[in-house]
Amino acid sequence: MEANASPLRIGCVVMAAGSASRFGGNKLSAAVDGQTMIRRALEAVPREALTRVCVVTQYDEVERLALAMGFLCVRNDRPDLGVSRTVRLGTQALMDTCDAIVYQVADQPWLRRESVAGEIAFYLRHPAHIVAMSSGGVRGNPCIFPARFFPELCALSGDVGGSAVIRRHKSDLLLYEVGEGELIDVDTPQALDRAP
Repeated sequence: MEANASPLRIGCVVMAAGSASRFGGNKLSAAVDGQTMIRRALEAVPREALTRVCVVTQYDEVERLALAMGFLCVRNDRPDLGVSRTVRLGTQALMDTCDAIVYQVADQPWLRRESVAGEIAFYLRHPAHIVAMSSGGVRGNPCIFPARFFPELCALSGDVGGSAVIRRHKSDLLLYEVGEGELIDVDTPQALDRAP
């Protein structure tokens, strides 16, 4: 499975359960530069830096791909309950075996594996903090949360994610800057035209 040279056990939750209503279908199957969006997302996971990787999804094809790549998969049978359910399911799957979790969304097709690895290395130098990837000083995803925040993440409800926890702990946040374009998320087919 995944190996982690750090004494801290870092997990990753890939959030791939959204219904993508604005996209008009399962956007994770959309092709971006010859690959599906979900394959690009999973290939951006730096498994060598991680103890475990959990993909949370409602889609059969995402589950098949995640398992084929050696990742744990958790089914979100109620995506209508909002992103908080995906956060909770992923956190609960990893919290007993990880000291921190990277929360990575699946609809940033230009996110680079090297950038996620760099963010994890940055977090390891600041393990008491929340670390969020940013571009031009604007916070985005992935975000890394130490274990002390797991209870708050599991207590979220509705269509609310980790940003709600960050807002309560702004003094604990550090930003990890990456290049323009990596944090573009695809919510509509037109957003694919914004390729960096």
